[in-house]
Amino acid sequence: MLLYVVEYCKMNIDDRYYRLYCQILLGLMKMAKEVIVTAEKVKKRKKWKRLIWLALLFFSLFLIITYVILSVIYDVGNFTVALDRSLIDGGMVLYESRSDRTPRRRLYAENLLTMDNISYRWLPNNIDREADGSHNGENHIAYSFYVENRGRNVIHYWYEVNVDSVFRNVDEAIRIRIYHNHVPTVYAKKSAVTGEPENIPHITEPFREDIGHTIILEQRRDFEPGDYDRFTIVIWIDGDDPECLNPLIGGAMKLHMRFVEQQIRR
Repeated sequence: MLLYVVEYCKMNIDDRYYRLYCQILLGLMKMAKEVIVTAEKVKKRKKWKRLIWLALLFFSLFLIITYVILSVIYDVGNFTVALDRSLIDGGMVLYESRSDRTPRRRLYAENLLTMDNISYRWLPNNIDREADGSHNGENHIAYSFYVENRGRNVIHYWYEVNVDSVFRNVDEAIRIRIYHNHVPTVYAKKSAVTGEPENIPHITEPFREDIGHTIILEQRRDFEPGDYDRFTIVIWIDGDDPECLNPLIGGAMKLHMRFVEQQIRR
């Protein structure tokens, strides 16, 4: 069409009105061509914008899903306490404070977002008696609670500490001190170098290695009706441990404690 108009205008180039007509017609055709090109660019631009928005949407969904998964793994309390169904049916209850003995099936210790390594000497001397419930320090978890027999029968129960997840082998330097009725016992993983229980800076009971994810297993016998036991759990990263080295930085560990009526293996 444009070629035809050009040839037509050449044929009538001497006519002033034809020249004006041709100039207007050619100008309109150029404008039409530019509009077509511009429309194509706009269409492509809109297509790319849609693709970019879709990519951002999928990336955002991926981040949200990842955040939820990590929250479930690491952020819903680093330490929980639960009762086995058989103990609940037998009248055993959990609660955090003697002033509020509302029974609960599960207890949650408050989490610490970060925890630096410390010496056990930095822990409060009265840590077992300073408070009920969560009473964390800057670099240690401390949680006190009670179990009570509200049933009619004498109960023999076991308490166990289980590992849910470990990241960057931080369990190599973790210490768990359990006060059972104010009597403390410190637990730690065996030395990766000697294979013996850790004795620096103090003697520890080794984590169990023969019952799956259970690292601590102890029995309480003759729990009479009306009796209650107090527990305080203290968890820290021991900076005096020879294996407390830089590769552990950024590590995490999730634990839970469970009370059960009986265990076949010990």
